[in-house]
Amino acid sequence: MPAPRSAVSVFDPDLDDRPAVARLLDFAEYGAEVPVHVHRRGQLILALHGAVTCTAGDDIWIVPPDCGVWIPGGMPHSARATANARLSYLFVEPGAASLPDFCCTLSISPLVRELVNRLSGEASDLIPDSHAARLARVTLDELAAMPREHFNLPISSDPKIRTIADALTIEPSDRSTLADWAKRVAMSERSLARLMVRETGLTFGRWRQQLHLVVALRELANGAGVQTVADTLGYESVNAFITMFKKALGSTPAQYFAQRSAKPSLSRIKTGAIGVGAGTHNR
Repeated sequence: MPAPRSAVSVFDPDLDDRPAVARLLDFAEYGAEVPVHVHRRGQLILALHGAVTCTAGDDIWIVPPDCGVWIPGGMPHSARATANARLSYLFVEPGAASLPDFCCTLSISPLVRELVNRLSGEASDLIPDSHAARLARVTLDELAAMPREHFNLPISSDPKIRTIADALTIEPSDRSTLADWAKRVAMSERSLARLMVRETGLTFGRWRQQLHLVVALRELANGAGVQTVADTLGYESVNAFITMFKKALGSTPAQYFAQRSAKPSLSRIKTGAIGVGAGTHNR
């Protein structure tokens, strides 16, 4: 059986001269892994169903339903989509909209979501001042006004921090202490603690909690049960996992996703629930 094709092989957005180009992708038809690549245009990845995890710069970004991650032009990035993911891509010509020059997650309103979906069906020969061209302008204006969320995990380019991040991303249930990791990367515990804060802006415990939240949001959006997610993250009980989730995000997993299904857009996350790391918080 042939390997599924990569989503980046479908089209080259940089060959299009429209200010905004949209595509709709069902990942049942493509490989889950999207390798490292780069566009001249900025890219919005919008999750309509399921979730996608992007790696860009020194951060991992989780994109649950009704959110989008913005990746400015010229930034190498990769992605992994859940098997049930249905995504919209919006590629934006540099300078066509007042969007950040750094990665961020955006809360996406139903209006923006529907506008992007509408643009995905437009022909490539866009006529200036046509109805489609005006739709594109409104889309970009509305997108620039969307509030930012913080669904990211700072990982740093430091090789020792990257070693820990890679290992815990693969096996998030690993409950090794900071002292254990210090031995593995040949550092003192105190030095590793300082390095972690300097590189990510977070203590090791807070950083690992953010990792667990990123993984939990991805797996829950993929349809996994709370018990399965608690086991995946190494919690002794479902209640312990729910307590952590509620303390961080202000609601239980069931309440969190129910609220986002009922509301027109994602509400702001509780202050400090998923903070931005050293690589982004001063931008």
